[in-house]
Amino acid sequence: MIGSLLKRAGAILSLNDPQWGRGSKGDNDGKKTPDTPPDLEQVWKDLNQRIARFLGQQGGGDKGNFNPDSAGARMGIGALILIFIFVWLVSGVFIVQEGQTAVITTFGKYSHVTGAGMNWRWPYPIQGHEIVNVSQVRTVEVGYRSSVKNKQANESLMLTDDENIVDIQFAVQYKLKNASEWLYSNRDQEEMIRQVAETAVREIVGKSKMDFVLYEGREKVALDVGSLMQQILTRYKAGVQITNVTMQGVQPPEQVQAAFDDAVKAGQDKERQKNEGQAYANEIIPKARGEASRTLQEAEGYRSRIVANAEGNASRFKQVLSEYQKAPAVTRDRMYLETMQQIFASTSKVLMDTKQTGNMIYLPLEKMISQGESVANKPATAAVAPNSAQVQGEQIPTVEMRYGKDSRSRDVRDSRDRETR
Repeated sequence: MIGSLLKRAGAILSLNDPQWGRGSKGDNDGKKTPDTPPDLEQVWKDLNQRIARFLGQQGGGDKGNFNPDSAGARMGIGALILIFIFVWLVSGVFIVQEGQTAVITTFGKYSHVTGAGMNWRWPYPIQGHEIVNVSQVRTVEVGYRSSVKNKQANESLMLTDDENIVDIQFAVQYKLKNASEWLYSNRDQEEMIRQVAETAVREIVGKSKMDFVLYEGREKVALDVGSLMQQILTRYKAGVQITNVTMQGVQPPEQVQAAFDDAVKAGQDKERQKNEGQAYANEIIPKARGEASRTLQEAEGYRSRIVANAEGNASRFKQVLSEYQKAPAVTRDRMYLETMQQIFASTSKVLMDTKQTGNMIYLPLEKMISQGESVANKPATAAVAPNSAQVQGEQIPTVEMRYGKDSRSRDVRDSRDRETR
């Protein structure tokens, strides 16, 4: 039935009819219609007649010939209703792109969400949909707009824990993780995120020192702000995932910027001088400690040497005393001779007894002096001089140093007198 009705409607309302716009078939009385463009008014009139015939009017809708056909009228109205229903149902088809989500509402109330691809819902006014891009990275600026030069002082000026004021501009990047919460849980979502970001950064900065915020603590402040924002937004059911917090500018207020720069330079000079002093101390202290250690070791060695020499001299004196007690005269003579031998070995003067002989004696004093110096430099290897010495390939007679009998006997007498007394 529907097929035959559609065919009938197509035949009546066909636009391929060459008589459209040229009046009815009997208007020309069998004459050939000239090849002229159709009249718009006549086209409209023909369209009305065809619609009337389709709805069951007899005579093409002319005046005085209206004889409606009830069966045809019902079929025409049913066809129009079916077409309308079909078009209405087709209007519920929609396409969601990749990275997007469609939120479906039924009579204005949240129903469900759909993913990417072709989807269908009940047409208006039963259901509606709103497409949300959940893959887009969105940005909210706090303390500035578009450029750091365009500052927003009411957002950027903040008080630190040590009662100083800092000027902070930062940007918050986020993505949507729940489209329904993003649309229906909060009003003016972007402004809400900006206020949450401002609240979080004021709390973090209010617990930190000014130097920490300006220098070494920037990264930590950004991380803490992102974490605190995520906690607040989760409680608000904002459907947002914070991806990054970027500090665009952290500095003192412009009114005190010059004074703050001077303070920073002074602090840098202080650190530089401290480093220079530390470097100088690191260079001098080890040297001083080394010198002190060397001096202590030398003093210890000198003390040990002096003590050892003193102990050796004391031991030798005890040994000499023991021998002296056994034979005083012999010991005195031996000590006298050893002392004189030591004295004459280191002197260039020679004493000779010339009263016993009248022979002329030749003395090579220069060679004797050099020989004496070599003997003095090597006392451990020196030996008792023989009756003759070899000097530069010639035999040199050795001078026998004797002491006159009178002087020798006089010395012996003097010593014996001292012992008697």
